[in-house]
Amino acid sequence: MPVLLLAAGFSAWFALGFDRFFSFSTLGEHRDVLQNLVAQQAWLSAVTFFGIYAACVAFSLPAATLLTVAGGFLFGPVLGTFLVVLGATLGATGVFLAARTACGDSFRKRGGAALKKLEDGFQEDAFSYLLVLRLVPLFPFFLVNIGPALLGIPLRTFVVTTLVGIIPGSLVYASVGNGIGMIFDQGGTPDLGIIFEPEVLLPILGLSLLAMVPVIFKRFRAVRSSATG
Repeated sequence: MPVLLLAAGFSAWFALGFDRFFSFSTLGEHRDVLQNLVAQQAWLSAVTFFGIYAACVAFSLPAATLLTVAGGFLFGPVLGTFLVVLGATLGATGVFLAARTACGDSFRKRGGAALKKLEDGFQEDAFSYLLVLRLVPLFPFFLVNIGPALLGIPLRTFVVTTLVGIIPGSLVYASVGNGIGMIFDQGGTPDLGIIFEPEVLLPILGLSLLAMVPVIFKRFRAVRSSATG
């Protein structure tokens, strides 16, 4: 039932044509209305944005990047990032729980010994692996929500790594959104490829490498122990 509900929400998004309203052109056309709404109803606007973001992530809708930029535009880079991170974590947790409840046990039973070996290896250093998957902007977000559920990763580990791991990327896009008004005035659209620029990507990769230090050290110590033994 949870998976069917999420699938129905995903299908309804396109069937009802909601995807037409989530674009940078729509944001530019209605920016004055949205900014006035945020100025007059700050708390209500923040809570509404948080709820919309969480729902989009839960239903795996292709709107997260746009909403992250919009969050920076409407609320500033700090508050925008805060709302995005909380909304994305809540939505991702919903997908994780739905996948684990619906097919986690049956998936692991059908996977046999090979999957059990993969599961044990992943769980041993789950925190480091998941943190890297969240930090590096190369892995589809919805797959990282589902995969750990099928491999039996603890909920707490999933939530913490999601919450921490998506902060750098969210901050980058929210910062882009903070200056999007000038881009709209010039008739342009934001460059979302900025996250792959060396000055942005290299620090994120550095954080990813730092997250893998415990795993690398553990492997090095195991190899050294076996060599001396």
